Amino acid sequence: MTVHTADLVVLGGGSGGYAAALRAAELGRSVVIVEQDRLGGTCLHRGCIPTKALLHVAEVAEVVRTAASVGVAASIDAIDAAQALEYRAGIVAKKHKGLQGLVAARGIQVVTGAGRVLPDAAVAVGDDVYRGGDLVLATGSVSRTLPGLEIGGRIITSEEALALSEVPATVVILGGGVIGVEFASAWRSLGAEVTIVEAAPRLVPAEDPALSKALERAFRKRGIATRLGARFSAADAADDAVTVTLDSGASLRADYLLVAVGRGPATSGLGLEEAGIAVDRGWVTVDERLQTSVPHVWAVGDIVPGLQLAHRGFQQGIFVAEQIAGLDPVPVPESTIPRVTYCSPELASVGLTEQQARDAHGDRVVAYEYSLAGNAKSEIVGTGGVVKVVRLADGPVVGVHLAGDRVGELITEGQLAVGWEAHPEDIAPFLHAHPTQSEALGEAFLALAGKPLHAL
Repeated sequence: MTVHTADLVVLGGGSGGYAAALRAAELGRSVVIVEQDRLGGTCLHRGCIPTKALLHVAEVAEVVRTAASVGVAASIDAIDAAQALEYRAGIVAKKHKGLQGLVAARGIQVVTGAGRVLPDAAVAVGDDVYRGGDLVLATGSVSRTLPGLEIGGRIITSEEALALSEVPATVVILGGGVIGVEFASAWRSLGAEVTIVEAAPRLVPAEDPALSKALERAFRKRGIATRLGARFSAADAADDAVTVTLDSGASLRADYLLVAVGRGPATSGLGLEEAGIAVDRGWVTVDERLQTSVPHVWAVGDIVPGLQLAHRGFQQGIFVAEQIAGLDPVPVPESTIPRVTYCSPELASVGLTEQQARDAHGDRVVAYEYSLAGNAKSEIVGTGGVVKVVRLADGPVVGVHLAGDRVGELITEGQLAVGWEAHPEDIAPFLHAHPTQSEALGEAFLALAGKPLHAL
């Protein structure tokens, strides 16, 4: 056995892990990252980046399909799924190479192999042991399934879906959350017949109902079928198709079944409990400063209960690295972390939904909705949708919720409003350039300040 030492050992090279490593190296620490797959983790290789590249392909297809409506003669001869897959792989490869160069330039050692945490908070990789003054756990998440539903063949998760070299002619998607609606949107734009099965009574049930309503309306217009309030019973896969049976007795037949029922923490087999690290149903237990039950052992990203977002992992990794270095960073509350779902129309939100605000503040809550139908730039780009802002009466903005193409680019303004506890009256004097989609958000702030311009 060979023992290697460093100031910091990071187990997992995904969003949270490499952010912690980069910031620690900036602050003068020697760092080792242990990663069993590839630097960048799920987000770069099997999640955020390839999914958004697929959605861009879908967007291009929609632009061509609707080009005649604005006077441009264009048509789609075919969808070359293999070429689209190559395009996505090229984006991922370029980002991966850039990240490798960044890590190398900071002098960070990357060890490839499956790590296991030892009782003294070191990490074993084969016959080698890596011991640091501090250990950051950042092993990410894995796709979940349902009891009795085995992944394989024509029953796939998002990872297998991204590797397909074909566009399915028909697909059933089990789950109407973020992953489910993004794949539904992309595949529909590429020509697939799509049905979403969701046990909750609405799509994206974690979002404000106003966004669910806007998305469901848009999906109906696009021909995406939904079975809401429907529970899965069984799936029977054959060589050429899969049949899905619901609790109601109804059955659906498709080329593939995409299981998109969420992701769980990737902590199994890491030796955490044997090392004395408290775990609850796979999630690592941490305090408000992300320290585990063992001193000098920290956890960040998807293994920590809460939002499963790459940018949350980045922030937590930076936070922990600064703490280890003796700084005093301020924790970022979950309520100020922006959330974006990249389907068409996009959904973007930050802060509390109207119901969450009413649960916390009772009758003090005031909400305002502004339709993108009244926004000139939205009309030009051909999107409908809604802007919803939630405030406390005579108080700050506590939630911003957007639905419409490209609205993910607007949510930072909402984040600032919520994070800085701004009152609509404070924001109303600031101008939004015309014509832009950001004017719709400005209009909502104006209305809540008691002086709407383009709304009655």
